Amino acid sequence: MRFFAICAIALLTACTGKPSFDDPPLSDRKLNLEEFFAGELVAYGQFQDVLGTVRRSFVVTINGDWDGERLRLVEDFVYEDGSTEQRIWTLTKTGPDSWTGTAPGVIGAATGIEQGDRFNWKYEIDLPVPSATGEAETLRVTFDDWMWLLAEDRLLNLAYVKRFGLDIGVVTISFEKKV
Repeated sequence: MRFFAICAIALLTACTGKPSFDDPPLSDRKLNLEEFFAGELVAYGQFQDVLGTVRRSFVVTINGDWDGERLRLVEDFVYEDGSTEQRIWTLTKTGPDSWTGTAPGVIGAATGIEQGDRFNWKYEIDLPVPSATGEAETLRVTFDDWMWLLAEDRLLNLAYVKRFGLDIGVVTISFEKKV
């Protein structure tokens, strides 16, 4: 019986709507990653599973450096349980509105497209997560990140997370540029 309940939930979550570039823009602002992420930022986020339960929350300090060709982001995560993680992204602009990127744990290259006030970023990653025993384990998941420039100093990110092709949750992050 439990198996059928899990299958029903997986089927229902697969049918939920997700953002698309066919959606109308939220504003006339233009997101330029290299401008927004240059300098110091702080972000607040949480991971919520498909049943709506918040499983983890975190704060991330980010130091971004744009050298005219590549954007380097050093992300330092602090989770609610006190654990920490660092991820260093190297993004390369491949066209007027397209990007590729790498980071430790990312399988292959991440790809992204800017359009108006939003950015879509897709990648597969071996993500360290705490296990029931307290030891870290690694889960291979895919991220479909959607970011919207809400103000010149604020960006909202919704990341749809899948494992084995099934939705397992959403990461919500609010990025703020430090002044």
